[in-house]
Amino acid sequence: MMLQRIVPVTSREEIAEGIFTLSFQSKEISESVSPGQFVNVRSGDACLPLLRRPFSISRVLGGEVELLFNVVGQGTRMLAAKRQGDMLDVLGPLGVPFGFDGEYETALIVAGGLGVAPFPLLTTTLKRNRKTIVTFLGARTAIHLTPAHLENVQVATDDGSKGYRGTVVGLLREYLRQHQVSRPKIFGCGPMNMLKALADLAREANIECEVSLEGDMACGIGLCQGCPVERSSGKKKYALVCVEGPTFNSKDIILP
Repeated sequence: MMLQRIVPVTSREEIAEGIFTLSFQSKEISESVSPGQFVNVRSGDACLPLLRRPFSISRVLGGEVELLFNVVGQGTRMLAAKRQGDMLDVLGPLGVPFGFDGEYETALIVAGGLGVAPFPLLTTTLKRNRKTIVTFLGARTAIHLTPAHLENVQVATDDGSKGYRGTVVGLLREYLRQHQVSRPKIFGCGPMNMLKALADLAREANIECEVSLEGDMACGIGLCQGCPVERSSGKKKYALVCVEGPTFNSKDIILP
């Protein structure tokens, strides 16, 4: 159920260098969201920025919805400046959630950078469903790691400042080499090159893998056609990330 609501900001906090959480009050959205879905947010009242910005729903706390984001442009700078009581124009929840049900036993969560955003909510749901969880969290450096509200976290940093030195997919590959994992399924989100490497690893290891894609989802409802991803098969050559994703089985799409 998609809703458009004007909602009050309840909190905003910088949790790591340039990385923020922002929560807003909406009982209706909080009660209808599933892990992997997102909201499209208008960050200001003026015409600039003109377009809404998509944000994964990171956590649900009672009637509050929490977003996790970093500052990359005018829209996110405006969000980072919000204060308690400020109002937001929010559209959501949008998109196809993760397929968290199923016969798998171990969820391997793989997050690159701010790709961690949808995983606290997924973790809560997986724990409720009594799945074993191992989380692989990667970032450029230790100050950009955001491990809160995750389970059994293994860390990789590009510069080796904490945990495994290298990519988060490299860390997962090493983990699979050293451990016997019972009936695994991979859930991944992060930069496109990371997801491509993750899909390749999942194919090599014959592990089911779902990935959550980022895209230029200006409308969030499929009207602008601005977020295509190529399908690997089927009659339709492309899928739209906003309405047919953002979550996809990695075998169903072609990652550039």
